[in-house]
Amino acid sequence: MATIFRPGRKVIPGFGITLGITLLWLSLIVLIPLGTLILKTTELTGAQFLAIVSSQRVVHALELSFGLSLAAAAVNLVFGSIVVWALVRYRFPGRRLLDSIVDVPFALPTAVAGIALTTLYAENGWIGSLFAPLSIKVAFTPVGIFVALVFIGLPFVVRTVQPVLEDLDVALEEAAASLGASRWTALRRVIFPSVVPALLTGFALAVARAVGEYGSVIFIAGNLPNVSEIAPLLIVIRLQEFRYADATAIAVVMLAGSFLMLLLINALQRWSERRGGHRL
Repeated sequence: MATIFRPGRKVIPGFGITLGITLLWLSLIVLIPLGTLILKTTELTGAQFLAIVSSQRVVHALELSFGLSLAAAAVNLVFGSIVVWALVRYRFPGRRLLDSIVDVPFALPTAVAGIALTTLYAENGWIGSLFAPLSIKVAFTPVGIFVALVFIGLPFVVRTVQPVLEDLDVALEEAAASLGASRWTALRRVIFPSVVPALLTGFALAVARAVGEYGSVIFIAGNLPNVSEIAPLLIVIRLQEFRYADATAIAVVMLAGSFLMLLLINALQRWSERRGGHRL
């Protein structure tokens, strides 16, 4: 006997239970911990909260964390795109090895990365000794933090953009060339609009990772208050001092700042996708 299809019946069953599991899992892993953090902060009065987050040490730590995270992500956006282009569009000896090396910051423990970078960029290190005669100090300065954030953020840009560029049809470039477009014009008008959403996603992931990075930074930063002290380290210091209210206040500011940046980047990504759709 044939089964009668009802218009209100779902073709793929299980939507209700999968949505319920999704909401439950997100609540347990994300929403409840973040809600607890915000709830803890409500124990402070508005004046106390402002006094904590507006102190010179906290403001400097937040500016250092967010500023260097954005700068490192911007650098990775440029050089990560170059790395992706080389890996996808060219065939050369050692390409697979180079492709694997990109993932090293993913697999390497952050403490190991921090120690390795500090050893290299210290004044007596292999790289640091080259800058020492020029009176340029990398380790134990904000420059060292920047180097560490670039190191840990590169794979996020490369691995986000790489599959998009691999799936991009080369015939589009050939068609543009057959119509008289130069390589630069084809790159600017054909390739770049197609990979912009992926670039913005990689940039957002790199920023998010860099803002909360701790292990690889504390070894090379020097951790001097008002000089090279990052916000995550300051939170740990406040917890060790049993100043839990101070720690949660700083954490809420970092959470709000990260959320606003991701919201802005996601809005730009959606705008870019809509603009690309209109072009097509």
